[in-house]
Amino acid sequence: MLQKEIPFLRIGLSLCTGIITGLYFKPDNLFLFQVAVIITAGFITSLFFNKYQTNLIFGFTFNLALFTSGLLLYTIEKNNFTELKPEQTQFSCTLTDYPEEKENTFRLTVKLNNKITISGSEAVYGSMILYNKKDSSLASLLPGDRLVIKCTPVLIVNRGNPFEFDYRFFMENQGVRYYAFTNSRNILNRIPPEHRNLIHRALIIREKIIWMYKERGITGQRLALVAAMTLGQKNMLDPEQKQNFIKAGVMHIMAVSGLHSVILSLFVFNVLFFMKRRFNILRILITILILWAFAFVTGLTPSVLRATLMFTFIQAGSLMKRQVNGINSVLASAFVLILIKPSVIFDAGFLLSYSAVIYIISFYQDMYLRLHIKNWLADKIWQSAVVTIVAQAGTLPLTIMLFNRFPTYFILTNIIIVPLSSLLIIIGCIVPLTYPVYFLSKFFAVILDNLTGLTELLTARAASLPWSTLENIGMTTVECVLLTVTIFLFSYFLLKRKPFSIIYPLSILVLFAFSVTVIEIHTRTTNEIIVYNTPGRATIGIRTGKILNVYSDTALVAPEVLRHSATLGLKLKSIIPEDKTYCIAAGEKKILICRSPEKKEILKFMPDIVIITGIKPETKNFYDFSNHPGTIIISSKASSGFDIPGRLKSAVTYTVHSVRKSGAFIKRI
Repeated sequence: MLQKEIPFLRIGLSLCTGIITGLYFKPDNLFLFQVAVIITAGFITSLFFNKYQTNLIFGFTFNLALFTSGLLLYTIEKNNFTELKPEQTQFSCTLTDYPEEKENTFRLTVKLNNKITISGSEAVYGSMILYNKKDSSLASLLPGDRLVIKCTPVLIVNRGNPFEFDYRFFMENQGVRYYAFTNSRNILNRIPPEHRNLIHRALIIREKIIWMYKERGITGQRLALVAAMTLGQKNMLDPEQKQNFIKAGVMHIMAVSGLHSVILSLFVFNVLFFMKRRFNILRILITILILWAFAFVTGLTPSVLRATLMFTFIQAGSLMKRQVNGINSVLASAFVLILIKPSVIFDAGFLLSYSAVIYIISFYQDMYLRLHIKNWLADKIWQSAVVTIVAQAGTLPLTIMLFNRFPTYFILTNIIIVPLSSLLIIIGCIVPLTYPVYFLSKFFAVILDNLTGLTELLTARAASLPWSTLENIGMTTVECVLLTVTIFLFSYFLLKRKPFSIIYPLSILVLFAFSVTVIEIHTRTTNEIIVYNTPGRATIGIRTGKILNVYSDTALVAPEVLRHSATLGLKLKSIIPEDKTYCIAAGEKKILICRSPEKKEILKFMPDIVIITGIKPETKNFYDFSNHPGTIIISSKASSGFDIPGRLKSAVTYTVHSVRKSGAFIKRI
């Protein structure tokens, strides 16, 4: 049944399975040739079974072809990076966005075009982030500008902390594998192009619209909020603003996505109310064109492209006067995006937006009809509450896994703030449209400014309420997947009127409980030492079962430690040692923590592991010992210029681990 109603479900699952397999397996030419032979033979053989009602051979071959296509597409995408040596090199590149101002630098993202050498130039692929020392000349740079730069590429690496956000993987999916530190002298040339591409022109128009808001009197934090909510430009936001929206559970209104497309499309539909019957096709076409124009001025960001493409596919069915399955249309838009960029399935925004939309399409109507309300206002509130509950149910596991928190007042805040944001988005679109007529644009800008202030005030009040968010909760990837399936099946069982056995949701619930139990048993029965990679401080954790003892030089617990404890549900005990040198007995191991090792301390404690926490520790005393510690760890507090002496590195009795260079140290004890 699903195969006929939602064909893109089967197609998408096979394709995505191939992409996910690409994370762990890289196919060679022999493998691809063998699979191609199998697929060809399968399709030829399936021709002899077409007269039967079901053709299992064709189904298997078709899914294998999709699986292989996903694997191949992801492999091609990952191979589309040029390996760069960590040496000073000249590059020809293209600026892909406006310079983003940081505290001490400007952050520039450039697409590499060529590597310039004495003998000529060679093509290079991929993008790079430049952290350029603050310089007023950078303010004139525009997206699409051609630059000639001289820099030393540095490979982006993770810090190696347990359950940390995989920053390297995230950046690779954005097309970036390297970064570099530069200054104005390293930018050798700037060449404005004759023609900028569509995305670069969209970014320039977006910046002009922000300037229009500013010219009409919207400034400061309110300008930052308007730019984020109407154009998706979040670089101007203050960190405290972001935190307030996260705690209030309405951060989604800052990501220009499905909500904005729905608000804008409903507004346009209502404005064009006179276009009915024969003109309905024209009404739909105008709405689609306006949505794509909106997508353009917001910089053609992935989130708004997803939403616009979804709406286009849904309305395409109406234009063809065919009964449209909403989920199939949504999955069709996802299929197109995956073909263009396979790694998009690992993007948090992609997963969250599609989860929310699929749940809304699947369960909104059934849940809304469970309660009949005659009062118009109460009915509208109920509709808003249902959308919020259903969307939150769909994204709950992902929210907990990705952000380690859950907003408790999300229903209340969404009922109040989302309608306000709807008005804000509509008026935010009207201001630039009426900009040439001063008194009109000024009138709408004043309304927009006041709406923004009210939205900010209500969000801050909601975020300051007691227990506004449940902090430091988390789950593993396996738990997230199983909980997502469990919630979906239970929602289907409870809300749908079709016969559906409770065995299915209960079975997945048992699997979820089993996975949680296995992780819990494993955590309780193991002990380990973790020297976290926390720049600027030394953070040592000794986990004994579910208790994590954290030794640090500050009472403030590092975010890396909080994420680790949240994911596994560990109980934190923060310890600030009074002495500069102290020894810990953990199981059968003796662990010495000191700023700089001394001979007398080594002889006194005879440790198995020595953790050095000083910024520039002395290591010369280690040469004289006949009884050595088994492992020496240089914590992340050590300065970047510090290195381990050559004779110490070559001593076979030592295992030396520099946390700052090699990532966090984790060992079972």
